[in-house]
Amino acid sequence: MTPIVRTILLVGCLLSAGWARAQESGLGADFRHEKEQLEDCTSFKTIIGCGQTLFTGHPLHIAVGSLAPGNGVGAGLALVTHWTPNESWRLNWDADAVTTPNGSWRAGGYMTAVFVPRRQIVVSPGGPGTTSNLAVQEYPVFHLFAQGISLEKVSYFGIGPDTKESARSFFGMQQTVIGANAVWPVFKKLNVSLLGEANGRFVNIRPSLNQASPSIGQLYTEATAPGLTQQSAFAQFGEGVRLRPQFAGGFVRLNYLAEFQEFVSPGASQFSFNRFTLDLAHQFPLYRKTRSLIPLDSNGPNDCSGGLTVHDCPPVTGGTSRNLEGSISLRFLMNESFVSDGHVVPFYFQPTLGGSDINGDASLNSYRDYRFREPNMMLFRASFEHSIFDLPLGVTAMIDEGKVANTRGDLDFAHLRHSYSAGLTLRAGGFPQIYILFSWGGDEGRHTTVNMGPSLLGGGARPSLY
Repeated sequence: MTPIVRTILLVGCLLSAGWARAQESGLGADFRHEKEQLEDCTSFKTIIGCGQTLFTGHPLHIAVGSLAPGNGVGAGLALVTHWTPNESWRLNWDADAVTTPNGSWRAGGYMTAVFVPRRQIVVSPGGPGTTSNLAVQEYPVFHLFAQGISLEKVSYFGIGPDTKESARSFFGMQQTVIGANAVWPVFKKLNVSLLGEANGRFVNIRPSLNQASPSIGQLYTEATAPGLTQQSAFAQFGEGVRLRPQFAGGFVRLNYLAEFQEFVSPGASQFSFNRFTLDLAHQFPLYRKTRSLIPLDSNGPNDCSGGLTVHDCPPVTGGTSRNLEGSISLRFLMNESFVSDGHVVPFYFQPTLGGSDINGDASLNSYRDYRFREPNMMLFRASFEHSIFDLPLGVTAMIDEGKVANTRGDLDFAHLRHSYSAGLTLRAGGFPQIYILFSWGGDEGRHTTVNMGPSLLGGGARPSLY
């Protein structure tokens, strides 16, 4: 940490703690506790703990994380606070703002409300022990959020599975997402939950000049990049079902999602469309204490709290981060678009394969970021990961097969693109996950990917940008 950053955080903690000391509210106590932790950064033994406080602590910490590929790592500040108004509700707020060296930025505010139903205490006679239910306890969760992001550099190669690498162009984009979503558990044994969302999306596309390739308007038109000259506001709704059961004593973990979304554009009705997403993820841990990396519904993206009543993040040293960990994972992801006659999916809402997509999710890593773009997409992935001894550092390897298609009927198993990757991962406490991948196997050479997660490890997910 630099002296300037440390001074800013200390001043913020001192001012807020001093303002709140009279009533010593929960927020005031949090600021005072964080100030005390930072004041103890005087020896080598405390430097790791101080680093953890600086980058994951609450209520104030340094926010870091990659924005969309090509726009670098953003840095700024995040504010996190919690409130328990009664026995039934847990309220969490967090807000952040980050900027990158190329001028891209992201800022947002997020509220999470967790409903904890009162349970009647039932006394039962003793008897033989029963098999424990290893499934994670889920509660009804409601999210409200407003997020804006501005990206200076996003690649566009055209639409279709056979576009040329030499056809690369760049564009800039700003998108604001304001909305709400809910997760409502309905069947505890299999961790089945119903999902619902309602969002407003406002997109602006602009040229991206002075790049290694031309700006998008120099190579493409409205016909070859639908939505290039006209961007409309969208009302976007979604309904879905999610299953997260665990079997075989926790050595088989499933994360299944089926979701249907409606994108309604009143100002430009030709851009309205629907999308169906099927995401079937399987994790087979090699050790019982291998962590799940699924974002927690009960946390915001800047909050890595360990539970509803435990607001501290997992430690960098000791605890679960020092267990030997490893797993084998299989995943199938499919996006299908339903488009009426005369309608078209705007290019900026079409999923992509290659490198990483606009949300930072990796796929077909041997290709360039955003390489293949179409309204329909499917991806198969097999991956392996293992920690190096009991360190937060790990090794990973993966195989990807996938394709994009103009129509749903073209999503078949013929002519799949493939990619192989190997690399390193770093998961230190609640610090954003970092991975470095070297990828090969496609027909366009090799690609090295370095990415830092956009949220804290153990934090909630951010709104999707497509």
